[in-house]
Amino acid sequence: MEVVSLRSPPFCHLNRRLLVKKRSSRQQVKIPLCRKRRILCSKVHYRTESRALSNKDHSLLNGKVTRPSKPVEGFSGDSNGYVIGSEDEVGSMSETGDSVTMVLIPGLPDESNGECGAPISSCFWEWKPKFNVHYEISGSQNVNSPPLLFLPGFGVGSFHYEKQLKDLGRDYRVWAIDFLGQGMSLPTENPTSSSKEEDLVWGFGDKTEPWATDLVYSMDLWRDQVLYFVEEVIGEPVYLVGNSLGGFVALYFAARNPQLVKGVTLLNATPFWGFLPNPIKSPRLARIFSWSGTFPLPESIRKLTEFVWQRISDPECIADVLRQVYADHSLNVDNVFHCILETTQHPAAAASFASIMFAAQAQLSFREALSRCDMNGVPICLMYGKEDPWVKPVWGLEVKKHVPEAPYYEISPAGHCPHDEVPEVVNYLLRGWIKSLESQGAAALPLLDDMQSENIQSSIAKDLEFVRQGSNKSVIVRFMGSSFSLWNRMESYFTSRFAKLETK
Repeated sequence: MEVVSLRSPPFCHLNRRLLVKKRSSRQQVKIPLCRKRRILCSKVHYRTESRALSNKDHSLLNGKVTRPSKPVEGFSGDSNGYVIGSEDEVGSMSETGDSVTMVLIPGLPDESNGECGAPISSCFWEWKPKFNVHYEISGSQNVNSPPLLFLPGFGVGSFHYEKQLKDLGRDYRVWAIDFLGQGMSLPTENPTSSSKEEDLVWGFGDKTEPWATDLVYSMDLWRDQVLYFVEEVIGEPVYLVGNSLGGFVALYFAARNPQLVKGVTLLNATPFWGFLPNPIKSPRLARIFSWSGTFPLPESIRKLTEFVWQRISDPECIADVLRQVYADHSLNVDNVFHCILETTQHPAAAASFASIMFAAQAQLSFREALSRCDMNGVPICLMYGKEDPWVKPVWGLEVKKHVPEAPYYEISPAGHCPHDEVPEVVNYLLRGWIKSLESQGAAALPLLDDMQSENIQSSIAKDLEFVRQGSNKSVIVRFMGSSFSLWNRMESYFTSRFAKLETK
């Protein structure tokens, strides 16, 4: 990649150095580039230090949100790390009543034992003037391996895929981006101007700046962001992996641009996003609503935003959300907790949140996007944490019903973010699925190496065991076959329960 712009967004205290590279030729077909890329990179090997957003001269609404000096209630651990609850809470979650085969899988690179994960480079790409997209990349040297692009959920960013970047970057070229309006892709300048001497909260001004005209942090914007990123930065079709909101964006993008997608993996993908009608899909209905996420925020919306933002940006609230979405309460979530907390300190964070919440729906619903992907032959893989309190397993089974040939892996115990909670399992399944696709089916799907096709029409379950920080961990993964149904699931459950009763 050639660095042609030295401009970097503020509020990001990274020790940057320019990495000027020219990509070696790839055997795969490249996409013609529309224009030169503007990229600024820095290499990051670890994330043990705080990656803070500068807020020296900015207080947010009624005060700055800073890192708490003591652990948040409900977390255990010292000031260097928070974990939710205790290990005693985990055992009961893996009791399924099934007799399963144990499979030993690789763990993550253990840097304490000298194992090296792939180095991560943190970069900024200027999509348009003032539209600086932050992303992270690993495995650039794997020029003959397929590219993977990870899309984050709501409220997080590329930092949520650190375990994929370090591990999968040893075998593939891996990218993870921050959606505009989130993470480190928040604007570098106030999208509004004000008659006041100083606006401490961006987006609350009197007039829209020219570059922010019609700016709305919406599904359609993120779809276009991914489109140009794939075309201009990656330069060839990719495997998309999306969690929650990122799963919907991945599916939406693939439905509109199947020629740029090698496959889509949905990690507890949310099946809906947005409340207001899309102006292109439903123009008359959309005209009823006077405001749909543009800048500046109307006065009434500002007051609502201040009220809501003071609560959801509070450290206790962030901690409570993490307690909900992570099933394993012994997991150290220090990095995720502080990256989210630091993002809330950005002066544009509150207005960007309001824009996202009031943005119009996508032009395609989740089901419409799923149907288009199926019609265009886009390979889909489903991985869902069973203990997700938000996108419950029934949503994943509904997706499976519409694409019965898609492999479906239900992981337990795991919540809304299985890629961060059990990255060993998700990375193992991703490697196997991609290998199967790249070999055109010559390699079996994960967990099916010793199974005949006629034996996997319903479902099978296996206990995946791995080593994490010197301790053995295990997770049960259930594979759903092409003829699997909810009735099969209920039948399997009651059969296992009756079998247990008979043995007593």
